[in-house]
Amino acid sequence: MSIGTSIKQLREERKYTQEQVADKLGVTFQAVSSWERDEYKPDTDKLIRLAELFDVSVSAIVEEKRGVFKTRQTIYNWEHMKTYVKTTAKNLKLKNTLKAVDFAVEAHKGQTRKKSDVPYIYHPLNLACHALSMGIKDDDVIAACLLHDVVEDCSKKLEDLPVDDAVKELVGLLSHEKTASEDRDSVMKAYYKAIADNPKAALIKCMDRCNNITTMAWGLSRERIFRMIKETEKYFPALLDVLKAQPEYNDAAWLLRYQIESMLEIYKRLM
Repeated sequence: MSIGTSIKQLREERKYTQEQVADKLGVTFQAVSSWERDEYKPDTDKLIRLAELFDVSVSAIVEEKRGVFKTRQTIYNWEHMKTYVKTTAKNLKLKNTLKAVDFAVEAHKGQTRKKSDVPYIYHPLNLACHALSMGIKDDDVIAACLLHDVVEDCSKKLEDLPVDDAVKELVGLLSHEKTASEDRDSVMKAYYKAIADNPKAALIKCMDRCNNITTMAWGLSRERIFRMIKETEKYFPALLDVLKAQPEYNDAAWLLRYQIESMLEIYKRLM
């Protein structure tokens, strides 16, 4: 796919006319037309402004695609993950987890991941499976993985949760109210400080961030991806150090640090 084809495709996806793009960039619509026909290429300044207008990276416009890749929104089927978690919970007698699975599925019913048709429950189930795959069989941790977004996103209250107080405490630590841009820094600083004081909450938050940065290209704007990268680099080294200091989480800390840092470097290169 050429630069011109990329510009045309992005413009049409966002339902802009050539005249509208030209007006926003301060050029003539004939210039936009000539770019799309690959008669001329936009200069660096115009490429940056096009990327900002379309909310993509510059590389998404300028890199020619050698062949067509079909991306997958999910790696595992959420219903298969639910069966795996429930079966494992029964075998290990994880009482909180067994109660949390069906509660989470019902609470997130009808919700989807941003700009996709993937059921939202895929995300908490992914966290639970992530923990189990790293050998973490702690009932409180797995249950809190499943419930970590129900207070924040499903209008549930902590007292509504069908689990022990220890799990409710973890879910409470992992939940925060929506923030305005002017007070986000102070809210996030307090939020991550409280999580860092609880190793189990720190573990769940790191797995949560792993899954979120892995899938943020699905539906986050370029601005939100940039914010996610900066926030992750600011707060997560401390959480990973908390995990590293816990003998039972030492292996998980290594794996989570590797995944988080690898994904960030990929995104930074493509931004």
